[in-house]
Amino acid sequence: MIEYDKFQKSLKNLESQHEHYRTLDPSLPEFIQEGMAESVIQRFEICFDTLWKILKLYLKEEIGLAEVPGGPKPLLRVANENDLFSSNVEQWMKYLEARNSTSHDYSGEKAQICLALMGDFIDDAIGLYQTMSGETWE
Repeated sequence: MIEYDKFQKSLKNLESQHEHYRTLDPSLPEFIQEGMAESVIQRFEICFDTLWKILKLYLKEEIGLAEVPGGPKPLLRVANENDLFSSNVEQWMKYLEARNSTSHDYSGEKAQICLALMGDFIDDAIGLYQTMSGETWE
């Protein structure tokens, strides 16, 4: 039996922090706004890493695939082939690219691209959580 607790917790944390970021008072000092944005990105990174590791387990244990790729890119393709995503695999590749680029972004441009994807990522990740766990998102 797969434990979805870490995935659920990381996704709830991201969802909550993203909502705080979206409703942040624009008159707050820039360093507070930047700190909140960085927090959203860090929670996204944790959530994405947790997601693809759980997805790997799901493909092995629930779908019954004998050969499951070790890395996230081929794993996302296999998940797509098994109809686990509500959006297309290209969208998931954008999330992966955002995840990989944020740790090497010193200009902030990639961070802004990542933040722009957050609403869609959260919706897609919730859909995947519901598909894998069989539970309704609360």
